[in-house]
Amino acid sequence: MRTTTLPAALLGLLLAGCQQQADEQVLPQPAENPKEALSSQQLDEQIIKKLNQTGIFDWNQATPHFVWSALTRSDFVLSVGYHPAGCNTAIPENAATDPAWQKAREQVLALILAEERKARPELTLNDLIAYQENVLPVLDVTVRELSTIQRLRASKLVRYAEPMGYEPNRPTTTANKGAAVLSSSGCGSNTATAGLVAGSDYTTLSNGSKSSWNQADQYHGIRASWSQSTGRGVKIVIIDSGSSDAQENLGSAFNQGLSSGRTIERLVTLPRNSIFGIPYGDAETPNDGCGHGTSMAGAAAAPRGTDGASVGVAYNANLVTIRAAEDVFIDGSREVKGVSDAYILAGNRADVRIISMSMGRLTSSSQMTDAIRYAYGQGKLIFCAAGTSFDWSAGWVGVIYPASLPEAVAVTGLKEDLTSRCDECHTGADVEFSVVMQRNSNDRRALTLAMSGDAPSTVGGSSVATASMAGMAAVVWSRYPSETRAQIMSRLVANSSNRNARSSSFGWGRVNVGAAVGGLPL
Repeated sequence: MRTTTLPAALLGLLLAGCQQQADEQVLPQPAENPKEALSSQQLDEQIIKKLNQTGIFDWNQATPHFVWSALTRSDFVLSVGYHPAGCNTAIPENAATDPAWQKAREQVLALILAEERKARPELTLNDLIAYQENVLPVLDVTVRELSTIQRLRASKLVRYAEPMGYEPNRPTTTANKGAAVLSSSGCGSNTATAGLVAGSDYTTLSNGSKSSWNQADQYHGIRASWSQSTGRGVKIVIIDSGSSDAQENLGSAFNQGLSSGRTIERLVTLPRNSIFGIPYGDAETPNDGCGHGTSMAGAAAAPRGTDGASVGVAYNANLVTIRAAEDVFIDGSREVKGVSDAYILAGNRADVRIISMSMGRLTSSSQMTDAIRYAYGQGKLIFCAAGTSFDWSAGWVGVIYPASLPEAVAVTGLKEDLTSRCDECHTGADVEFSVVMQRNSNDRRALTLAMSGDAPSTVGGSSVATASMAGMAAVVWSRYPSETRAQIMSRLVANSSNRNARSSSFGWGRVNVGAAVGGLPL
């Protein structure tokens, strides 16, 4: 399935504060002042062990040697969050220009440069900067010395110092998938699904478009809701692998049939590839080379047109697709940067109300957390996939990062029996909503847009559940445009199957969007 993996950290409700959280028990350091980096296998074993014990891996709890080892086994890019000495408040919106915060930035940079120059005297300030940060109080720097990390950890100016590009994305046995396969997991051809049956897998609407089987009213009241609201006036941002420039329903045919007067934008925040901080090759484009982003955009907001393609839940919502990563497993420094920048971009857009991301990672990322909290602070309603298992992660991986954050609304997938999770879906206490997306009889997943053409493809996991949930929220918000995020969330909860008793696995359960907009009784 084209969906994501793995769990993470339960961090605070507000924007990242200036004071570091008290450390929990740190990972064991192999030796005092070690000169040898841990191997990738040793790193992975300790990360997996911590996840098995607590369900969380926070780089802030790892030793400097562990962090340095992860840098050595990846691309040496360190994410350093800073703040003024003695600061005990949340990050201000003007941290990028505030003199006290900028002074702290300069002091931290000077510390890093001085320590790194002990081994490489020729180093310049420009050599350190891997990526430019213009909003968050974060430095993305190339660090090679263990002593630099030790000094950063001891500094009162530093909130965190953690590797951006290390993730344990390899199975431990040769019988399982290889690292290259896992690294690009979630990607596929996203071509039309053969053998779809009218009346069973989809319903043909009056204008000829195909409504996926899971849009039937017995699951979420989606078709009934369309008599009251179709998402008009609400803008959804899909943070993913982009959208296909060959899919006209996400381009020139975005407005057709009963979908009209709305806008679509295709953006990119994924940085160019680089070597030692020097970009090379052509600039990245918004085009989806994976297939996942296209399918998510289709599930949320594909048009209700006349060409026979599948229709999205909010078929009159405005849409922004952002190519923030190459695939759904956020395991590289430039993907962390791309995702962080996408949240900042969406946060700064007053016209954006909903953000949907069906991607994730195994370990936490403080920089991504800063960015998500920034967007949350701007009033955005943020949906994230609770997770979809690789075969090697099934059985022990719970709700993934960043869906595990309190600022994110975690969504998982259900089978049509309404009681079972989808085969590959993660569940847990952090889940807030569940969406039906897998049939019991034939395992059919939800219909969506293929990379090109009008014949539908299918996609499953918590990914499509999340994009569909974002579409449902857009339908409700469109019906009540003057309400706040909190009020819309209250409506979603009040019209959910578990509204009287939240489930420890499936949260508030299935939203009846038809009832939420007044189209169906509860």
